[in-house]
Amino acid sequence: MLKLAQFIIFLGLLSVNFAHALPRNIQLEYDVARNGKQFANVKESFTQNGKQYRIKSVTKGTGVYALMGERILTSTGAVTKDGLKPNHFELRQGNSAKKTLIADFNWAKNTLNMQVKGETKTEILEKGTQDLASYVYQFMFNPPKKDEIEIALTTSKKLKHYRYKVMARGLKLDIAKMNYKTLHISNEAVAGDDKKQLWLAEAQFYLPVRYKLTDEDGGNFEQTLTKIHVE
Repeated sequence: MLKLAQFIIFLGLLSVNFAHALPRNIQLEYDVARNGKQFANVKESFTQNGKQYRIKSVTKGTGVYALMGERILTSTGAVTKDGLKPNHFELRQGNSAKKTLIADFNWAKNTLNMQVKGETKTEILEKGTQDLASYVYQFMFNPPKKDEIEIALTTSKKLKHYRYKVMARGLKLDIAKMNYKTLHISNEAVAGDDKKQLWLAEAQFYLPVRYKLTDEDGGNFEQTLTKIHVE
C-alpha cells in the first residue's frame, strides 16, 4: 500500500508525464475547397518553448485567389495547467492595413483590447478566452468530455460565446491515405454567424483533420488535412 504522501507524489508524476507527452512541435498542412473547387492551401505550426507557445497559420489562395494575398494568423501566449492562455493575436490579409485585426489579452486587469481599422475596443476578459488561432489547439489540453462545449472566443472584432455539440465520437475518416478516429463537433449557429463543423483526431491529440464552414452568404468551405508532423 502506498502511503498518502507517496500517493500524492505518484499522482503528481502522472500529471507531469502527461504534460510532457503533449507535442511541442506540430506542423499541419491543409487543402481548402470553396463550393467544391480548390481555393487555397494552409500551413500551420504550433511550437512550445518552455511555458510559452506560438501558433502561425498561413493561407495562400490558388489560381486567381492568390491575388488576395496571404492570410496570416499568429497567436502567442503561455501554456498553463488549464491549457493555452493567449497574450497577443494578429490577423493580417495581404498588405491591407484595413483588414488587420489585433487582440491583446491583459489577464492582470482582465481586459481584452481589440483593434479594428486603427480603433480600439475594450471588453472584460473572461477566463479561458481563446483567439481564432489558439482555440483548436486548446482541445489538446482539454479534450471534450461533455456532449456540449462552450468556447469564449475573440475574433478581434468581438468577444462571443460559441456553443458546440458533439455529433459523433470514434467516427472513422480516411484522409490523405490515413485512417483517423475522430470526434465530430458542430456549433449552434445563430443569425449572422458562420456554421462550423470540426473533426478532431482522437489518437492524434485532438488535432483537427477536417473543417467545414458555411458562411452567412451560403458559401461552403471545406479544409482537409494533407500532411501532419508531430514531435
